[in-house]
Amino acid sequence: MKRIKYLTIISAVALAMLSLSSCTNDLNVTPLATNISTAATTFNNTATPYIEYLAKIYAGFSTGGIQGEDNQVDISGYDGGSQAGYLRPLWNLEELPTDEAMCCWNDPGVPDFHSFTWTSSNVYVEAFYARLYYQITIATAFLQQTTDAQLAARNCSTSLIDSIHTFRAEARFLRALSYDNVLDLYRSGVLVTDASPIGSSTLPPYATAQQIFSYITTELNACQSDLGAPAIGNGPTYGHANQAAAWSLLARVYLNANTYLGTSSTQYYDSCLTNCNKVIAAGYQLEPTYQNLFVTDNYKSKEMIFPNIYDGTNLTTWGGLMFLECAMVDGTNQAVIDAPGAWGGDRAVQEFVGRFTEETNYKLDQRYSMVYQGFKHPSIDDNTQYEQGTPLLKFANYSSTGVKNTASFATGAFPLFRLGDIYLMYAEAVLRDGTGGTQAQALIYINALRDRAEGSSGFTDLEITSGQLTLPFILEERAREMFSEATRRTDLVRFGDLTSSTYLWQWKGGIKNGQGVDSKYNVYPLPATDMGANPNLKQNPGYN
Repeated sequence: MKRIKYLTIISAVALAMLSLSSCTNDLNVTPLATNISTAATTFNNTATPYIEYLAKIYAGFSTGGIQGEDNQVDISGYDGGSQAGYLRPLWNLEELPTDEAMCCWNDPGVPDFHSFTWTSSNVYVEAFYARLYYQITIATAFLQQTTDAQLAARNCSTSLIDSIHTFRAEARFLRALSYDNVLDLYRSGVLVTDASPIGSSTLPPYATAQQIFSYITTELNACQSDLGAPAIGNGPTYGHANQAAAWSLLARVYLNANTYLGTSSTQYYDSCLTNCNKVIAAGYQLEPTYQNLFVTDNYKSKEMIFPNIYDGTNLTTWGGLMFLECAMVDGTNQAVIDAPGAWGGDRAVQEFVGRFTEETNYKLDQRYSMVYQGFKHPSIDDNTQYEQGTPLLKFANYSSTGVKNTASFATGAFPLFRLGDIYLMYAEAVLRDGTGGTQAQALIYINALRDRAEGSSGFTDLEITSGQLTLPFILEERAREMFSEATRRTDLVRFGDLTSSTYLWQWKGGIKNGQGVDSKYNVYPLPATDMGANPNLKQNPGYN
């Protein structure tokens, strides 16, 4: 596998700097080693320290610490593999409250999600909030130390300054990505900006959903000119945020804006379409074989816009793809995806399987082939029994040609943004009366996804008509196309179905047939730890 530049320098990061400990007042982020500095003693007029710092910001989205297997954790007080990382907690918060996942483990906090009984003391709610503000804070520290005035004072060359401008734009994107997670999951938080006094005793101010939304969109629009041009497929900048990544994130933020802000303005769907069109025009292509989006060499895919990267040899973690593969299997079905372990935890409830079987030609859908049928017990009658329910075996630990990964940990990339999602966002924004797109074009994009789902040989059996292209259809198609990609909760909230009494699944709200729950569960509470440490914060309604 050709490794991107930032992965090859992770070991240098561990030796050089940057293990920062997130404390409950969010801005009081200080190095674990007291002799490490993020100021002049770290940065100079050579490229290496800037590259290494940027590498650490990226690495925080893939691993929970600066040593292998999530050791020397970034965030003290939480388990590095299961709680302190990025993708595993994000996946838990996005998938476990939905029809796509129910976990049979009884780890503290895990059962709360499907039953909708979480509180502000839930360890996953706490840990992911801490991870997000850790990422925000180290990105902000980098930006504070790389202004043009500071670079000039260090006698940096013109060429180095130009490179650092790109690094800064990537850091701004990564900070905006973290803020998007804050907005989507928690709706409010604190606002840490380039003007914030990092490391001081000053507590950061509370920020509303509107303030965070405005900050995200302003930052993404401002940093685009310094980001690299869209890069299709594998290449020297694979894994780096580029302009297409910024457009993709903007499209997602605008698609959800009315949900976030409690408004009903079609202007946000206009903006969503503007950014979807930019991504589509950049030249990304649907991966011909759906399965090849989720294998070890998916870096080859021209559909991938912004990946979250895992290397089973050089960047090992108990979260990320390791979790997404091992938690989905036990010894019975482990070989199906060649998972590095068999943890037997997560599987879908029977209503999710119905998203496929409700369609006439569902057996022709290659996506349905990832819905494991071997347990033959789709109903979860006893949640302690892993082999009740239906595992979703989407991510595989072998290559597109069937070559097995021999490393002890999973390898590959998780698609944070890919073209298939852009097509779905385009169609939904059109159906929500956004301007800048047409229903005819939306139908073309949706049928392109469904043709791909059937195979790459020109089959059209799964295509739909214009009359079938409706918002309810989009929600179901997003389930079929995007399952296990950490979007389901967000989709259900946007469609008004996460907490409703009309869109039910097994054990929703803690009873077998499902039930509606309090609408407060459309968002997560701000962690009790932070509420106690920062009096500026205001708890989300219903969680006081």
